[in-house]
Amino acid sequence: MFKEQLKDLIIKAKGAKNSELVLKNANIINVFSGEIIKGDVAIDNGKIVGIGEYKGENEIDLEGKYLSPGFIDSHVHIESSMSSPSQFAKVIVPRGVTTIIADPHEIANVKGVEGIKYIIEDSKNVPLDVQVMLPSCVPSTNFENAGAILEAKELKDLIDEDNVIGLGEMMNYPGVIGVDDNILDKLILFNDKIIDGHGPMISDKDLNAYVAAGIKTEHECSTIEEVIDRIRLGMYVLLREGSAARDLRNIIHGVNKDNLRRFLLCTDDKHPDDLINEGSIDFNIKLAIKFGINPVDAIRMATLNPSECYGLKNKGAIAPGYMADLVVIDNLDDLNILKVFKSGKLVAEDNKALFDSAIYLPENMTESVKIKDIRIEDIQIPMKTNKANIIGVIEDSLVTDRIVKKVNTVDGYFGFSNDDILKLVVIERHLATGNIGVGLIENFKLKNGAIGSTVGHDSHNIIIIGDNDEDILIAIEELKRIGGGLTLVSKGEVLKSLPLEIGGIMTSKPIEETNSTLKEMIKISYDELKVNKNIDPFMTLAFMALPVIPKLKLTDMGLFDVEKFDFIESYNED
Repeated sequence: MFKEQLKDLIIKAKGAKNSELVLKNANIINVFSGEIIKGDVAIDNGKIVGIGEYKGENEIDLEGKYLSPGFIDSHVHIESSMSSPSQFAKVIVPRGVTTIIADPHEIANVKGVEGIKYIIEDSKNVPLDVQVMLPSCVPSTNFENAGAILEAKELKDLIDEDNVIGLGEMMNYPGVIGVDDNILDKLILFNDKIIDGHGPMISDKDLNAYVAAGIKTEHECSTIEEVIDRIRLGMYVLLREGSAARDLRNIIHGVNKDNLRRFLLCTDDKHPDDLINEGSIDFNIKLAIKFGINPVDAIRMATLNPSECYGLKNKGAIAPGYMADLVVIDNLDDLNILKVFKSGKLVAEDNKALFDSAIYLPENMTESVKIKDIRIEDIQIPMKTNKANIIGVIEDSLVTDRIVKKVNTVDGYFGFSNDDILKLVVIERHLATGNIGVGLIENFKLKNGAIGSTVGHDSHNIIIIGDNDEDILIAIEELKRIGGGLTLVSKGEVLKSLPLEIGGIMTSKPIEETNSTLKEMIKISYDELKVNKNIDPFMTLAFMALPVIPKLKLTDMGLFDVEKFDFIESYNED
């Protein structure tokens, strides 16, 4: 800070000179003391200069409304919104979120370093602080092919980029505990920064080893026992409430007055419909209050706690010298947000963004579907017996069953029949290697068609489900034509598609438009393709290729038994 700026700040803090803006007559939420204080907040040059009684060049009378620090989402994948960072901001900023800790893991699996730089650059166009955790596990496993490989040397080249603050969720906890050299290189590179965890079900001495390696946070806790184990070892626990994983309500009762400062709030993955209808971190706060947390404490978990955990200076509180990232709230019962200020500027009001941004879409982020020509012969499943290993979809879960049952065979290959056993196809789409995994799946209940997507966690290869080969091939061609996205096919015709031109997983179109198309496609899936109404067709499909969640999954390399941690054949000889 230049001396003249510092002098001006001190003079205005003393009240000897009017500030640029004063928010008058507020009920100020003090996350340091736990109090609610009546007074004015003086703002100048984007910062808070004082609390008390002030005059300003501009004044806004809040008439006793509550004033909170801006909310912080402590772990989020922007890509799950299917929207670019600038479009994502237009939905969450009106919800009071002024800072996010983003892990661009998904786009990095498609576009590598270029994908991470895209997230950083597009985020500069909006009044939202996007702090970046560099992805630690690209690819996620050795059992699939992604679009990039990021080792310590690639991460080192990014560590000094704007807003890079640490290493993202360390999913490869076996690599940490097993002292894998590549993993150790990454941990050493970030030893003076924050490192996020992703270690569900680790316990005892293995958990000690994981924490000793420098890992400080955990967002995968699903039981209070896991929460307590991690808090005792000095970790921060992130209370997650996203679209697929809704853990906050299960573990909120582990929060008490003694450990409150070790808890943060996060969304992790939240889809367009839930962002629009539920909200973002404001929804987490409301849920915490509903389950008995004091409102000021709930807001503290969304402001001061993440700010201190991630080393965000001058954020997360209303105090002199702090950034004027502020949320005006009607009441603390339903948390109705009236206005949002970013660096002292009004950026949202009455749930509407007051900003726009130019579309930023570099050529290297598009045309991400690179595949060889695929014929019906390429997606057949050889069957040495008429018994098959089948992926069993479990409703409301990312876990699948391993089902063994008799199937129809024709000339030594799987043959479709009038039952619920469908074909699942995963095609490597980043480097045109020609890798194709084909397996069987049950309880999706699709009829007379195929559903295709390039959103397939975590490597985001093409994934198709169908009850006939012809429609499966049409879905593949349609995804290639639109440059990635989602598609529905029936009886030889494309019913509807949603192009996701950014890496095949995001779009720069308004999130409301994306959500409208997505909702229409889900309705078509249920009404015309007769998909099981107890599952989300696209979300369920996206996780069928993730070989770290039990029991059976399919990658471009084949059918993977997560419990055996090895590939198996589609036919069963037992």
